[in-house]
Amino acid sequence: QVQLVESGGGLVQAGGSLRLSCAASGRTLSINFMQWFRQAPGKERELVSSISWRGSSTYYADSVKGRFTISRDNAKNTVYLQMDSLKPEDTAVYYCAAETTNRGRIWGQGTQVTVSS
Repeated sequence: QVQLVESGGGLVQAGGSLRLSCAASGRTLSINFMQWFRQAPGKERELVSSISWRGSSTYYADSVKGRFTISRDNAKNTVYLQMDSLKPEDTAVYYCAAETTNRGRIWGQGTQVTVSS
């Protein structure tokens, strides 16, 4: 089983930056992709970005392209989401997720990001 622990959320002013981290442990060899989702109050959870665990494939939602950067450090089994030029509409709970071969999608506990105007 894979376990995920997120960190790095907080309160920031519009235009500021935050970096989220997601540390994976357990059966990390079963991970195919790592993803960041977010869920704002009253809205559905949406995929923000993803990165392949072994290759170089990345994905960004249109709403964050050019502002967010996903990266990984396989030596640390950690994925990062660098968020720049933050906007109030980026306010949400951000969830890390791992797509695994044997257990499907595993979720982290979530971290709150609040962007004030």
